Amino acid sequence: EIVDLLEKDAGVERVVLLVRRKPERSTASKTEVRVVDFRSPSSFGELEADALFSALGTTLKVAGSQAAQYEVDYTFQYEVAKAAKAGGVATYSLCSSLSADPKAFSFYPRIKGELERDTLALGFERTRIVRPSFLVGDRPESRPGEALGIAIAEKLGGLPVIGKYRPIRVNVVAAAMIKLAKDEAPGSKILESHELFDFAPA
Repeated sequence: EIVDLLEKDAGVERVVLLVRRKPERSTASKTEVRVVDFRSPSSFGELEADALFSALGTTLKVAGSQAAQYEVDYTFQYEVAKAAKAGGVATYSLCSSLSADPKAFSFYPRIKGELERDTLALGFERTRIVRPSFLVGDRPESRPGEALGIAIAEKLGGLPVIGKYRPIRVNVVAAAMIKLAKDEAPGSKILESHELFDFAPA
């Protein structure tokens, strides 16, 4: 969704897409696809750009172990962030998660919290972090547990205590990340899930 919106944005001259495997979707002429080895930062090539959008992730089921999930959700993204900072990228936009906290008891929000903490410490001129709740959109794999959580959250989303778990569409999150990245105010901004609905595309 981020790539789709960037490709349609007349203000964006070039998109460089770092991926683990070649995407099935076609890309615009202004998009360069780089299939890289995230274990080898030298494969990233030059990362000279105005902004880095970081949205890599997996699930414990797909990864097979907590160590493997940590590598994807933390290590790979952190290594790209380091390379981008070294390349002079000014703005870092991260798709994190609801309840991200490096001291969290649960594994997944703890990973996201550690990534937030450590990428903030890299000192980008501008850091933008969004913390969406359940993401609604097309999935390449079945996630029955997540689907159940979305169904429950949609039913109860109007309740004050449950409202922060209200599911959010991926195109809304992508639009928020891009708009926040265009905000030239220095420093960091962290937006919780309920704040992202204001960025929904018209």
